[in-house]
Amino acid sequence: MNCMLKKTIIYSMLGLMQVGMFSSVAAAAPVSLYNDNSQQISYLSRGHGPDRDHRRGPGRDDRRDHDRRDHDRRERERREQERREQERRRIHNERKRIENERHEREMRRRAHESRKEWRERQEREKQRHDREMRTIAALLIGIAIGSANN
Repeated sequence: MNCMLKKTIIYSMLGLMQVGMFSSVAAAAPVSLYNDNSQQISYLSRGHGPDRDHRRGPGRDDRRDHDRRDHDRRERERREQERREQERRRIHNERKRIENERHEREMRRRAHESRKEWRERQEREKQRHDREMRTIAALLIGIAIGSANN
């Protein structure tokens, strides 16, 4: 009898230990092992389920406020970026207009210049103008690349 009692106690303790280990594993496991209810859970968590009126709580309003603030922040950043880009384009266009006006002025023949001096000056001015226009275009390309990165 004494031997039988010892075996019963030992086997029941082993059984309890296995149940205890299984329960800790089950608690650590994901909610749905076969992903059969995951769509329903996400459906209900968004508040579109049949009991959506009962699911509203203080946490739900906090989430809405957080989402609204996040949306407002992104919208402000987008508007600020558009404003900066518009300002860069305005500066670019102004710089280009000034350079074109200067180029036109420099290309005209002056009263005291000979034809040969005028042609030489025109050639130098054309090279300088092309170099300046490439610089301005490179600035615009840099703006476009910078905008694409953001």
